[in-house]
Formats: sequence, C-alpha cells, structure tokens
Amino acid sequence: MESLYLSLLLFASFFFVPLFLIFLKHRSNFTATNLPPGTIGYPIIGESLEFLSAGWKGHPEKFIFQRMKNYSTQVFKTSIFGESAAFFCGAGCNKFLFSNEDKLVTVWWPRSVNKVFPSTMNTSTQVEARKMRKMLPNFLKAEALMRYIGVMDTIAQRHFASDWDNKKEVLVFPLAKRYTFWLAARLFVNVEDSKLIQKLEERFEILSSGIISMPIDLPGTAFNRAIKASKFIRKELLKIIKQRKIELEETSTGKKEDILCHMLLTSDENGKYMEELDIADKILGLLIGGQETATAACTFIVKYLAELPHVYRRVYNEQIEIAKTKAAGELLNWNDLQKMKYSWNVACEVMRLAPPVQGAFREALDHFVFNGFYIPKGWKLYWSANSTHKNPDYFPDPEKFDPSRFEGNGPAPHTFVPFGGGPRMCPGKEYARLEILVFMHNLVKRYKWEKVLPDENIIVDPLPIPAKGLPIRLYPLNP
Repeated sequence: MESLYLSLLLFASFFFVPLFLIFLKHRSNFTATNLPPGTIGYPIIGESLEFLSAGWKGHPEKFIFQRMKNYSTQVFKTSIFGESAAFFCGAGCNKFLFSNEDKLVTVWWPRSVNKVFPSTMNTSTQVEARKMRKMLPNFLKAEALMRYIGVMDTIAQRHFASDWDNKKEVLVFPLAKRYTFWLAARLFVNVEDSKLIQKLEERFEILSSGIISMPIDLPGTAFNRAIKASKFIRKELLKIIKQRKIELEETSTGKKEDILCHMLLTSDENGKYMEELDIADKILGLLIGGQETATAACTFIVKYLAELPHVYRRVYNEQIEIAKTKAAGELLNWNDLQKMKYSWNVACEVMRLAPPVQGAFREALDHFVFNGFYIPKGWKLYWSANSTHKNPDYFPDPEKFDPSRFEGNGPAPHTFVPFGGGPRMCPGKEYARLEILVFMHNLVKRYKWEKVLPDENIIVDPLPIPAKGLPIRLYPLNP
C-alpha cells in the first residue's frame, strides 16, 4: 500500500509541479506595477482562443471592444500566442506606434514565420523588413507602376473571359485570388506560363491557410503543409532566379522591368548583392502580400455591390463613362484610373468595414510609459484597424455603408488604416489601388449579379473570407 501511495505521489509531483511552475511563470510576466488593466487567461494559450474565435465568428472587433469597455478605451493587457501583450486602440494609439517605429517599437512576427522564410534565421524579421522598405519604393511608387496599367488591364480581361464569361454562377473568392496571383506572378517575376502559375497557385493556397496557424510541425497539420508548400515554391523561384541571372548576363541591358530584376541588379550600401535564397524568400513574401489583401478587398467589393444596387449603379456609370472614351482594343491608362474617384471611395469603404489586414504586432524595444501605463521591454503590442474603423467616435453610424466618408479630405489621420501607417505603411498601397480599380472596371462593365446565399457568414482567419466563397449568379450585360 505504501508503494502505491509513493507511486501516486511521484506521479503527482511529475505532473502537477511543472504545471504549477508554468502557472507561476505565466503570472510573473504580469507582476510589474502600473501595467495596463486586462486579463491574461490561462498559461501558454492566454486569451488566444478568445481572440481567434471572435474572428472565426466573423466579428473580430468584439474581442477588442469588449475589453475596451471593461478595462480601457486606449490600451489593455492580455496574453496571446504565448506572449505578454498589450492592445493599443484608437487613433492616438495608432499614431504613437506608427511614429515610434524603430525608436520605441519594432515589427514583430511569431517565431514560426521563420520556418516558412528560413533566410530570416540568419538575421531577423526586423532586419529583413528594413531591407524591403529600402528596396521596394522605387518599384512600387506611382511613377514606376504607371507603365504596368495596360498589363493589368490585359490580364483582367483574360481572367474574366476565361473564368467568368459564359458561367451562370461563380465562386468569387477563389477567382479573385486567381486574378491577384496572376497579376503578382506577371509583374513581380514576369511568369506567364499557365501550368507553372497553376502549380504555384495551388501551393500558395496551402501556404496562406497555414502560415498563421498553430505552429505544430507534425505530419498532417496545416503548419506542416505550409512549410512543405513554401519549400516547393522556393525551389521553383530559385529556378526562375537562376534563369533570369543567365538572361541578364547574356543581354547586359540592366533593364529593371520587374521586382526580380530590381533585386538581382541592386546592391546595398556596401556593394553587396542579395543571395539567391534571400531573393526567393523576399519574392515569396511579396507574392503572399500582393495576393491576400487585394483578394479580400476585391471579394468584398463584389459582396457589397450585390447588396447595394444604388452603389453599384454609381460605380457602373462612372466606369462606363471611362469605357466610352476608349477606342476598340485600347487599354486603361493612368489618366483613366485617376477618374475613378467614386469607385475608389467605394473600395475604401469596403476596406473600412472588412479590413484585409486586421492589425499587426510590434515589440517594445525598451521599457516605456504610455498614457500613464507601464509597458515592459519585450512586450508585444497590437494595433487594430477595427478599433477605429468600427468606432462611432471616428465613423458615425459605423455599420452603415457610406462612401461619402472619403470625399474631400476624408477620414481624420490615423483612423483609416487598412495599409498600416508610418514607416511600416504597406509599400504596395498604390499597387493594390491599381489592381482593385482595374478589377472593378472590368467587372461592372460586363455583369450585374446577385448573391446566391443572402446570409452567408464571414470568417476572419486572419483575413476576412466568405464562409462559402461568395457564390454569385451572373447576368451578363450587352456589350
């Protein structure tokens, strides 16, 4: 009997003592004085499930607004993804985080992202982000993108002709994803081989669904599949990079006609060129970023135009007036897109109500005090688009669809943040604007449509996605 008691005691010691130590460590991260108010949830998981489930139910803002109401309208503490964290809410908080980039805070991604982008293991995501911020503006600024509008229009026309025309019903989300991916593949790495694009597109679908999943690298998990998909894509990109280097050496033109050429021909301040694997990872990240956010925006534009016929009519009238000025076969140009003012206001209102990027994390580089609250070094700080986008203090009657909010000077600074802000504002903002407007132009001049599922649910994981892919019934317009 004594041996049984001893065995039970040993089992309890091995089982409960580690749990108790984990609990103590979890609590110890929140013992400093004058921390923001809030709850920290359970050890390891914290409030991760509550945060994620709010998105799965289609209302990620509920996690934030509930805690703003209970604790603080500006900043509250929590524990999420195994990290001590504070959520910064409102325009003033956005301004603080955006204006203190690389001073008090820096960009932060979960450590699991390094497994998908292995070249960052040699430096850090912060260093890699700074590299990209220096390199991309030259390619993605408006003056550089002007010459690609015709290419965008051509790809959009082909896309609608092959995937939408002669169809009674279509699933919008996967088709919008295909459109944005084909554009990115063409403009970033000049790939037009339909078989290769299809192979890459399939792997990107796996990658995008697993990159921000639970980082469990076991066979069959979404994260494991994402790592395998990233390896396949990287292998194909390395083939493209090696071939492009040969072509550049043979032609010696030095013409920077896409981002890949730009990366191959641009050296840093020390005259050093990027390694091939480094370039492959950068292109991989750009293809993800260039596809996902615009896909969500295009999908929800279709959704809202189906629900709001008066908005559709105004967008249609604006686009048809532009189409009337074009000769047969003439492609869209920069001046045409500058006339699409109401259409862009509609797109902005869509991104306010369904922000493609819900927010992002920063990391505190040092201890600091914000609005009287102590923020410890190393804490993860989250800014949220929904804390302003759906806040009546900034947007009266926030659930109402009202493109006029963006007329004149538009919303107050730091309140409309679908592309972030400050030095870390998405460098592809102008690129996204162009591909979205080209999509809208080619869509509304071809069809009217209605939703097949009027009450389809929305899931946010981490991007907003219609639960069933947004099936619509098409009604072609007379040319």
